[in-house]
Amino acid sequence: MFAGSSRSRLLLFLCLGSFLHGCALYFPGKKESLALPEPTVENVEHSRFVLGKDDSVMGQLATVKVEEGDSLPDVARHFGLGLEGIGEANPEVDLWAPQPGSRVILPMQFIVPDAPRKGVVVNLAAMRLFYFPKKKDGEVITYPVGIGREGRSTPTGEMLVERKTSHPTWHVPESIRRDHEKKGDPLPAVVSPGPDNPLGDYAMYLSRPSYLIHGTNKPYGIGLRASNGCVRLYPENIETLYRDVPVKTPVRIVNQPYLVGWRDGELYLEAHEPHDELNAKQLKKNLIAELKKIEKKQGRKLDWPRVEQIMSEGRGIPVPVFENSENLDRLVSKAVALKYPDELYGQPKTPAMTDSGWYITALASGDELSAQRLAAVLNHQGPQIPARVMALDNGRFSVIAGPFKNSKATKAAAKRMKIDLDIAGSIVSPKERLSLK
Repeated sequence: MFAGSSRSRLLLFLCLGSFLHGCALYFPGKKESLALPEPTVENVEHSRFVLGKDDSVMGQLATVKVEEGDSLPDVARHFGLGLEGIGEANPEVDLWAPQPGSRVILPMQFIVPDAPRKGVVVNLAAMRLFYFPKKKDGEVITYPVGIGREGRSTPTGEMLVERKTSHPTWHVPESIRRDHEKKGDPLPAVVSPGPDNPLGDYAMYLSRPSYLIHGTNKPYGIGLRASNGCVRLYPENIETLYRDVPVKTPVRIVNQPYLVGWRDGELYLEAHEPHDELNAKQLKKNLIAELKKIEKKQGRKLDWPRVEQIMSEGRGIPVPVFENSENLDRLVSKAVALKYPDELYGQPKTPAMTDSGWYITALASGDELSAQRLAAVLNHQGPQIPARVMALDNGRFSVIAGPFKNSKATKAAAKRMKIDLDIAGSIVSPKERLSLK
């Protein structure tokens, strides 16, 4: 179930605030210039792992160099990461228009939540789902998820998968219909299966009424707080999970921004920014108390300045915290350097311009980077609003959305741009466009 929200759309639309200023999109309070290795490996596993009985840290860090036209959402989806997760790990990299040749960190190392390793466990703070197959000791399958926005948070607690449906019909709750009506975007009472259905192609209905684990027609909302409370996965991930998870599987949803885990006798800490509805001060107090108990029991001193740094930065990367253990710089220097794939999975393509196509002029700006960001945001809408940057004769740059088949499709795209992004575009018909040549 998809709806917009202020904070959950931060990573998706924050760049809009910087378009008119020409500034790079950075995450405040984060830093570090990290030495990165050269590429040597084709790929590494990012979804299926085997955990040792006494371990709770799995996976490994990797890096990849981006190319012209890439955005971090493209990289995130290809490597099984969410949008906020890759943004947290790379605060110095522009989210929508990274510098070609930049090497980005892929945070593909995870700490499993503090919960029974049974069925499905979702950690809202990490925006990540973990599935523990019943008959496969130690195996963990993990995927990024999108979760409920502020005011409609995904509920925590224990549930069950009550039933499953492929190609589901969405019976739109009245509260959601009212919200959309207020925005000038009325919804029907029932949405049939297809590209306009926000449930995607697969849905698992939970025992808590009105809550589902489902796919999406807006894949670049994965890793954001953007739903009405449901848990959403990339289309390729929900298809696999739907097949693997039987009805009556237990589902436990937790909200744990600070995760403590072990691997090969080493203690790790992973931190995410606590959601607004949590008591961050109390959570930090509880974490410090837990770490002091571990320090006393193990007889090993912790690097407390590092602990504070990990909590304050919230980069979502597990880092060892005993004294004299490897810091983040060292971990990244040892990360697996991946070769650039032949194609980034799901990366949107912009069709060629045609004389018969309809278009929307979305922005005219003197700053090329601002235009590139907006074009990337439009291309990553669900469904895609194809867009490109055009250089104008006066040294300015224009973002052109299209081509669209007809007037109706163009007006629908313009309406979505206005409702979702508050952009008032100007429609250009084929006749008007040809007259300008």
